Amino acid sequence: MPAYAERGVSAPPEVAFGTATDPDRRAAWLPGPLRQASAEPAHGDHLQARWSTAGGPWAAVVQVYPVQAGGAMLHLELDCDLPHEQLTRLADETLTSLVRAVTDNLNAG
Repeated sequence: MPAYAERGVSAPPEVAFGTATDPDRRAAWLPGPLRQASAEPAHGDHLQARWSTAGGPWAAVVQVYPVQAGGAMLHLELDCDLPHEQLTRLADETLTSLVRAVTDNLNAG
């Protein structure tokens, strides 16, 4: 069963999504088994990408939504073969790392 985490960030949705899908930044936030996976952007009018290990149990989906204050809401779904409590903790840590990477990217630009 996947674990979920959600956080707001004071960055435009496009910056948050660009950071999440930047191959040079994935080591800063994705769990180790997913760092070699390529982002598979979703088609449509929303910002969503998926990473998964080839034939393995690891998968992550990030969705980015605009919020009225001009920032973005990040939603992470993480799935692997860990016990659910451990997976929930890892999802929270993973999203915290992504928010940090987005903030660093915004401050660098």
